[in-house]
Amino acid sequence: MPASGPASVTPVTTTSGQTESGRTARAEDWRETNRALWDERVPLHTDSAFYDLAGFKAGRSDLRGFEPDEVGDVTGKRLLHLQCHIGTDTLSWARAGADVTGLDFSGPAVEAARKLATEVGQERARFVEADVYDAPDALHGETFDIVYTGFGALCWLPDLARWARTAAALVAPGGFLYLAEFHPVAMCLGEDGRAFAEDYFTRGPLTYDEPGSYADMSAPTRHNRSVEWLHTMGDVVSAVSAAGLRLEFLHEHDFTLFEFLDDMVRAQDTSGSRGGASTVYRLPEGRPRVPMVYSLRASKE
Repeated sequence: MPASGPASVTPVTTTSGQTESGRTARAEDWRETNRALWDERVPLHTDSAFYDLAGFKAGRSDLRGFEPDEVGDVTGKRLLHLQCHIGTDTLSWARAGADVTGLDFSGPAVEAARKLATEVGQERARFVEADVYDAPDALHGETFDIVYTGFGALCWLPDLARWARTAAALVAPGGFLYLAEFHPVAMCLGEDGRAFAEDYFTRGPLTYDEPGSYADMSAPTRHNRSVEWLHTMGDVVSAVSAAGLRLEFLHEHDFTLFEFLDDMVRAQDTSGSRGGASTVYRLPEGRPRVPMVYSLRASKE
């Protein structure tokens, strides 16, 4: 799964088409709005079949097949997971041998991650409650061999350049940032997957009002409003480069983790050299493929 939670892929209401000032006025409380949403969904996620914590406790890795190949051997490496949610991805890296720290702005998520770490015998894993932009201060200037950000993280951040500078400050010399994310092109497609339904170049905040969760769409929830941003591939690469990191690769993948378009085909994750435990979704055979997920690695000299 997406440890950080995915972007809302089926918006009910958005601020698209409004003036920039109108968008800003409605989204100025974005951090508190989003934190209330995520706090409420933590117990829903820990009890869900989607996260299947029983299976995770039994030994399943929640990393996608391509991620261990692209990150490489993490044995003995210090890895920081920004926006870690309940920590399944973080602890998957710990099982692979990394010395992990997870950071998230949701107090209930951090508590759930700490509990899970104890239950799976990863007591050395550390989880810190802090906003991602405050990570350098919250971690007292520590730096890490690997700074990792998983699926569904960047859409919650208004200032991508600041995020990239923050991540770069946390990377130790000789280390790198690794990002695996939902592709912004896929996020703009209409439900039939054949044409764009959203403006790829939207820069202002998008507000959504959706009950439930990607882990259980029918779950009763009270805090349903969220504020999100779409960041283009150009924005991501430019922000990372401007922060002083050297791009090593940018890979695009033709599958995703959610069935959000019509007629998607469910399959096992066969990416990378060994595949992964995740279920993935692709467009049907014969349809033009589009990028749905991307990954990048950028190093610090």
